[in-house]
Amino acid sequence: MNDEAPRFRIRILFGPERMMGPGKADLLERIAETGSIAAAGREMGMSYKRAWQLVEVMNRMFATPLVASSRGGSKGGGARVTETGQAVLEAYRGLEEAARDAGRDHVDRLQALLDAPSGDTPAEAADRK
Repeated sequence: MNDEAPRFRIRILFGPERMMGPGKADLLERIAETGSIAAAGREMGMSYKRAWQLVEVMNRMFATPLVASSRGGSKGGGARVTETGQAVLEAYRGLEEAARDAGRDHVDRLQALLDAPSGDTPAEAADRK
């Protein structure tokens, strides 16, 4: 039996080149926490270049940028998640929560089928949960 709780990984496709998913949401959260695109990428095991690419994609995707950055220098650079970025992140995390709540019974039924002892029918396994 797997003790890890099931997780939702939701990706919203707005078009062929326009999508929002867990990686971008996590990156936004880490930028908000660290004040740095590079530090956020490092925390995620992502290259600086990849983190910047994702930020650029998100900034182009929405009506206004999600991340504002300033170049380095004597005081160093930095980044902050904009008001629009916070709104996007809140909407995305809200969708995740709503999906978890709405899908809880279905996930429980799927989990029961994963954990079913050999010989049980799917209905018997689901009834035990």
